[in-house]
Amino acid sequence: MRSKRRDWIEIGIAYALIEAVEWTPRPWQRALWLVAALGIALILWRSFEGWAAMGFRTANLWRSAWIVAVAAALSAAAMLISARAHALLMVDGLWVFPETYGAYAIWSAVQQILLQGFFLLRLLRLMPKPWQAALAAAAMFSAAHIPNPILVSLTFIWGFVACLLFLRYRNLYPLMFAHAFLGITIAVTIPGPVVHNMRVGRAYLNYRPHMHARHLRYLSQP
Repeated sequence: MRSKRRDWIEIGIAYALIEAVEWTPRPWQRALWLVAALGIALILWRSFEGWAAMGFRTANLWRSAWIVAVAAALSAAAMLISARAHALLMVDGLWVFPETYGAYAIWSAVQQILLQGFFLLRLLRLMPKPWQAALAAAAMFSAAHIPNPILVSLTFIWGFVACLLFLRYRNLYPLMFAHAFLGITIAVTIPGPVVHNMRVGRAYLNYRPHMHARHLRYLSQP
């Protein structure tokens, strides 16, 4: 039987590593990122509860597919509104899209693994009720996006909803795809200077308004 003390220690170490990466200046940040990745991977390995427990399973996959459909519909609606306002960030060619947003899609999957497969599973053993564990996980997920006010708000909502959906279906795959859809939608519909190119931590404070990604342009005025 796992002790609650061990769960608290693992949560504390993992979260401290994530926060340290976000607030450490370069070039030390890159080295610390590797330390954090290896540290969390080691904790997962030492405390491995099985792939199915983390949500990597086929059960309820089709029953939960509606989550991806809803995320895609919300994404399409937001992009349509942004396009009509001539504020949609466009890519010059379909082949550029995977190059521009492929890394984020992978990162969104990693975030869901950490949120549900790591933090939520431990919080479920520490909190008296599942919804309280979901709320605590969402709060941690949101706080990890400080000081970006837009992302702090949106990630709290998504984090709580995603945790509740995970508790119902226990399947991580649709949440990964939905996160990618919604995250990319934020990136292309909210101007970079407003959302600071979705930066968090020290990078948010050091942001200077300029275009970072290549092959991107805003939909021009008519």
